[in-house]
Amino acid sequence: MARYNAAYEIHVHGLVPLQPEVGLEQLQDALRPLWQYAGASSLEDGASSSYPEEPGIRFNPEERTLQMCWTVSGDDDFRQSVDEMCMNLNELTAAGAPIEVTFYDNDFDDEDESRDQDSRDDFMMLFVGPTPADIMQAQRDMLVNDVIHLMERHFDGAELGGVVNEIDKLFSERFDNLVNSLDLGRPPRGPNGGHGGGHGGRKPRHLH
Repeated sequence: MARYNAAYEIHVHGLVPLQPEVGLEQLQDALRPLWQYAGASSLEDGASSSYPEEPGIRFNPEERTLQMCWTVSGDDDFRQSVDEMCMNLNELTAAGAPIEVTFYDNDFDDEDESRDQDSRDDFMMLFVGPTPADIMQAQRDMLVNDVIHLMERHFDGAELGGVVNEIDKLFSERFDNLVNSLDLGRPPRGPNGGHGGGHGGRKPRHLH
C-alpha cells in the first residue's frame, strides 16, 4: 500500500544465507515487520518492490538464500521495522551477512540541489547472523575489503598484510570485550564457583 506524503523511498538490499531447514512459513514470520510496513497481508503480497525492475524479496530454496532488492515508501519509523526484522532473521541464518538500507529524500529535487540545499538522504548498514561471532566476521570481512580496495590505489596488495592483521586485532578485542560483558551476567559454574571452561561461543576466524 502506497504511503502518500512519505518522506523517503527506502531501499533494502542484501543476500542472506539460510539454514537448510528454513522454509517459507518461517521466513514469512521473520519478515513480517517489512511486509506489514508495506501494508500487505502476507509475504507474498508484500514481496514486490515499488519498482517492477527490482526482484523484491525472494526466497531461493535451492541455494538456501534470501535475496532482498526491495523499495518501499516510508518514514523514519521504518528503522524500527528493519531492526525487528533483523532480530527475527538472526536465528534462521547460516552465516553472517550485511543488509544495506538506503533512505532517499522524496522532497529533494534538482531545484534544491541548484540552491546548494542538503538532502535528507541516509544510509544504514545492518548485519545478521546466527551468533555474535558470525556477525562480527561479516563486519570484519566487509571492512577488510573496503580498506584493501581503497589502499590498493597506493600500495600493492602484498604490502597490506599488516593492515589486515591490525583489523583482526581490533575485532578480536571487540569479541573478547563482548564475551567478558556476557560472562559478568552469568551465575558461577563449576565445582569451585568458577566458569567451567571457555567462552561458550566461537571467535571469528581470522583470514590472513
